[in-house]
Amino acid sequence: MPFDWSINPYRGCGHGCSFCYARAFQSFIGMGAEDEFQHHIFMKSNAAEALEKQLSSAARKFDYDIEAMRRSIGQVTIGTATDPYQPIEGKENITRECLKLLAKYRISTSITTRSPLVLRDLDILTRMENVSVNISLNTLNGDIIRKLEPASPHPEGRLDTIHRLSDAGIRTGLFVAPVLPFLTDKESELKDLLSQAKVRGVSFAMISLLRLSRDVKKWYIETLKHQFPEVVQPYRELYGQGAYAEEHYVRSFKSMAARLLNEYELNGLTTGASAAVVSESGTIASGTSQENGTQEGARDHLRSVRDLAAPAQPRKLPQPAAPVSGKELMPDIEQLSFPF
Repeated sequence: MPFDWSINPYRGCGHGCSFCYARAFQSFIGMGAEDEFQHHIFMKSNAAEALEKQLSSAARKFDYDIEAMRRSIGQVTIGTATDPYQPIEGKENITRECLKLLAKYRISTSITTRSPLVLRDLDILTRMENVSVNISLNTLNGDIIRKLEPASPHPEGRLDTIHRLSDAGIRTGLFVAPVLPFLTDKESELKDLLSQAKVRGVSFAMISLLRLSRDVKKWYIETLKHQFPEVVQPYRELYGQGAYAEEHYVRSFKSMAARLLNEYELNGLTTGASAAVVSESGTIASGTSQENGTQEGARDHLRSVRDLAAPAQPRKLPQPAAPVSGKELMPDIEQLSFPF
């Protein structure tokens, strides 16, 4: 993922996704990758205070040339390890306070989340100069979601979030991640997911195949034994060599993912590329192509889906306890300025 810095206001995640790669990070603090990942959440309660200290120091270094400071810092991503809008954020507001500071110092920001709670912060997001939100969703099958992501938001809620963010002018992406072999990897289902996201205004997409580090694999396989026992043996064979799937499967998956992203004209994380960007782990992010590879049939299909889509039903959006003020988003040097 192309970023220079990351912010993770929490360790552990209440969504409890059984396949989450961040489960492995628990060993860094002497904890396991099992149930405590979901039920023992650590809060970085002084995260905003620490971020303010770093950004104000950087501003002084650049003599309060905020634009020069912004270019030097580069891209900051919120939520590279655990979800910054997991349920506890609704009470603690740590992500919101950090977002205010990134807006204040005009830092290029991206957010990755599964949660509609990000809509609560539209009052900040719509005032930021360079921001994008990535919504993670790997299937439209609510049954699979509930069994493997026990406390994460329903697929329809995430699609609705894409629609509302896009309507508000926020550049919004879909992270089809991770794709789960034998469960969410059917081409027809992935096409349906991309189609539904496209209709709702998604700007780009990334498709990423499941990676299973040792600690995560143990917990995930145990979960499959209870929820989908018929795929346990195929998983043991597919991931028998380590964290990545068998090479032949990965090659086939990469080809399919690149074809789908091209078909739905979903620009990837990179710009100006003439082909799909592929990582060793099977991650595909399609680039902007000048070739005439897109089929007219795909365009016609999208038009028909868009025409038939019913208007979104009005829903109550999450609301901040206190709307952001203009002063909160203004750098200190500008607050102190006066006309001559």
